[in-house]
Amino acid sequence: MAPRAYELVLRTFVVKVWMPRYRSEVPQYAYLFNSYYNAAGDMHRRDLRGLISRPTVRETYRFRESIDDCVVKLLEGADEALFEEMEPVLTLGLHHEQQHQELLVTDIKHVLAQNPLHPVFAGAGTGDPGLEGSNAKQRPESPTPATTPQRFVEFEEEIVSIGHDGKGFSYDNEGPRHRALVPACSLSNRLITNGEYLAFMEAGGYTRPEFWLSLGWTTVNEQRWQAPLYWVQRDGAWWNFTLSGFRRVNESEPVTHISYFEADAYANWDGARLPTEFEWERAASGLPIEGNFVDDQRFHPAPANGDGLPSGRHDASGLQQIYGDVWEWTRSAYLPYPGYRAVPGALGEYNGKFMCNQMVLRGGSCATSRNHIRATYRNFFQPEKRWQFTGIRLARDL
Repeated sequence: MAPRAYELVLRTFVVKVWMPRYRSEVPQYAYLFNSYYNAAGDMHRRDLRGLISRPTVRETYRFRESIDDCVVKLLEGADEALFEEMEPVLTLGLHHEQQHQELLVTDIKHVLAQNPLHPVFAGAGTGDPGLEGSNAKQRPESPTPATTPQRFVEFEEEIVSIGHDGKGFSYDNEGPRHRALVPACSLSNRLITNGEYLAFMEAGGYTRPEFWLSLGWTTVNEQRWQAPLYWVQRDGAWWNFTLSGFRRVNESEPVTHISYFEADAYANWDGARLPTEFEWERAASGLPIEGNFVDDQRFHPAPANGDGLPSGRHDASGLQQIYGDVWEWTRSAYLPYPGYRAVPGALGEYNGKFMCNQMVLRGGSCATSRNHIRATYRNFFQPEKRWQFTGIRLARDL
């Protein structure tokens, strides 16, 4: 478990609240492990966190175990009333931990990608983490069927209910549930592939400002982007780094590690646009949550009709890859729903404080747990971010 998620949620919001006599054996950890909760106290500078080599792994596990012991004692001694009081915070902590587990997958990939030896994370053909060296046998690639032509699925104009219905867990930013008018539109039946994105690159997509938002064009030139993150051109061919090793770009796989700026520029070049989050949620509503998730231990997006993946990856209309593979950028800014109010205190900082300068993504990715995603789940990132498994689904007006 990521120590920051564990320490902040359980220690700060459970143990310290319901065990007032609790005293941390290392008080400085409250400062060190605070990610962003201003109400929880001061925190270490974010730009320096990657330089921290202590506490050691053993010390971190010991601290974690001490918190575990406190939580177990609390639960064992809690009556029904106290448990009902603690249960929402404990549940939030568990879901928050799933978010950190996803971030660990993407962080591991980012760290390994900096190594010129191109270490392999996933064991050959097994999906078992091994952190093997560059000479280790990489996961064999399965034969890839030809990509089916992209087509658009049409939806009529409709007033729909948006947001979580209150049955089961949800984050506060998924509500309140409200009605929204969704104009007639069409959504691509699948994700954009590497091959299709290569066509954009070969057409000069990274050198033609007419496709880019102003801030996106500035970012492209400042960062000298020429391709998705982790792509490298060698001997006239494009290669990319994956958690199963460094290999040639598979044109049938969904393009990933794309910023919002790149997704929007591609859509403009293609004569389309990105869907709104309301169009996406309407299309996803009622579909089974099936797809390529971290549970399958592929650790990489799969072709729309790839083999060896869970069945039922499309609905009757032909929509594919709605869940899993890549988080899908939408053109919706991350803003509160009508009537939204953050809860008071530090827990209110969980989502509400980030509702500025971010864009919404939907659907989960190959690094997301299957039981962590739902149609109303709202992920969000700044438009220039590329390290997550993010990709493109197109939409058009009717």
